[in-house]
Amino acid sequence: MLALCAMSRITRKDVERTAELARLSLSDDEIEAMTHDLGRILDHVDQLQALDTEGIEPTAHAIPLATPLRADEASPGIAADLALSNAPLQEGYAFVVPKVIEGEDS
Repeated sequence: MLALCAMSRITRKDVERTAELARLSLSDDEIEAMTHDLGRILDHVDQLQALDTEGIEPTAHAIPLATPLRADEASPGIAADLALSNAPLQEGYAFVVPKVIEGEDS
C-alpha cells in the first residue's frame, strides 16, 4: 500500500464517502491509492497557488484565437407551420414526442 502525503487533506473516509456517492465499488488497495493520488493533486494545487501571477493576463488557450462575434440583434423566427412541416407527429403548434421520463404525467 502507498504511504499518504504528510500534508494530505484527503482522508480514507473522504474517499470512501465519495465512492459511495458515485456508486463506485473500490477495493482497499484502490481506496489507499486514490487517497494518495488525491492528496498529491491537492499538494500540487498548493504549489500552483504559491506562484506569483501578478500582471499575468488570464488565458483560455495557449495561443491567441480570434473569436468572431456578430451583433446580437433580434430577427423574426421561423413560422410554426414551416417548422412543423416535416414533423412525423404534431399537435397544434407543437411537436409530439415519445415520453422519456418515467413517472411524469401527460
